[in-house]
Amino acid sequence: MKEDYYEILGVSKDASAADIKRAYRKMALKYHPDKNPGDSKAEEMFKKSAEAYEVLGNQEKRAKYDRFGHQAFEGGGFGGGGMNMDDIFSQFGDIFGGGFGGGFSGFGGFGGGQRRSKGSNLRIRVSLNLEEIANGCEKKIKVKRKVKAPGTTYKTCSTCNGTGQVTRVTNTILGRMQTASPCGTCSGTGQILDHKPEGADSQGLMMKEETVSIKIPAGVEDGMQLKVAGKGNEAPGNGIPGDLLVAIEEKEHASLQREGDNLHYDLYISFSEAALGTSKEIDTVTGKVRIKIEEGVQSGKILRLRGKGISSINGYGKGDLLVHVNVWTPKALSREQKEFFERMADDENFRPNPEKSDKSFFEKVKDMFS
Repeated sequence: MKEDYYEILGVSKDASAADIKRAYRKMALKYHPDKNPGDSKAEEMFKKSAEAYEVLGNQEKRAKYDRFGHQAFEGGGFGGGGMNMDDIFSQFGDIFGGGFGGGFSGFGGFGGGQRRSKGSNLRIRVSLNLEEIANGCEKKIKVKRKVKAPGTTYKTCSTCNGTGQVTRVTNTILGRMQTASPCGTCSGTGQILDHKPEGADSQGLMMKEETVSIKIPAGVEDGMQLKVAGKGNEAPGNGIPGDLLVAIEEKEHASLQREGDNLHYDLYISFSEAALGTSKEIDTVTGKVRIKIEEGVQSGKILRLRGKGISSINGYGKGDLLVHVNVWTPKALSREQKEFFERMADDENFRPNPEKSDKSFFEKVKDMFS
């Protein structure tokens, strides 16, 4: 079972953004690879703390994590997990004020290696019907992304000698200060274009259409965002590709309304059916089912079909399908029908006589959300 992000950073769930940032900075300094060479456990803690901060340090991602837990980042993820060292070091401009690396050689990687650039992310929108959301699915989407053109070659940048950064030394009242910044010639990649084939842009990239398979976990909601790592635009040289960000759009269902993990269905029956009882076929996300309506059912009664709702994205089972029974009052009556109801006006069977078991509207609403 995956460790809790709050426990990894050693903070409480109501910790402020400043507390989380401070806790991550402390762990990053403690477990930095340059301070713990060859220590696999320290490297693992370094990665875990970075992953935890990548989620908890972002207000939107933290809210999703608090609501859905680690399940929110499965099936492609919503922004957490699967971080590489380049992703981790890219955080340091925020955490350490852009000056991290003063005492460490690994600003952009281990042991002074160059900082690898990352391609830009792509964003698409995927529309799903309620059945796909309820059961999970796999979508194959055509995406146009930038990739390295065949025949493109790169060479080491002469300005930074392939390190991706330039070092400057300045004299201050505190002594000589050394600072490092990304190389302006190669944009921090350590490489520049050597041969550009026909059809490639100034970075040696070209547009290509590709079919990407996206696994949609059951229980996603409208507006959620999945991340397919490495399926964004590629970066020049030895850079790593960006990610494909997939926004979920939920299609409206013809007869079912969603409320969290529960579904609602309005069932209309006639006076005769309400009085005599009947059976009706209704829609569910797994196909049609037939339900029995007892004789004497009252309008407004709610029938709960347990487990016929949406799978919980946090792994807590399935919601229910709530069937709302509505007795339809005819708008036009024949003379014979009117005479019948007039005769029944004083009949005791037609007089409202609710029992204690017949709950009020407010009690039904309360039960519906319990």
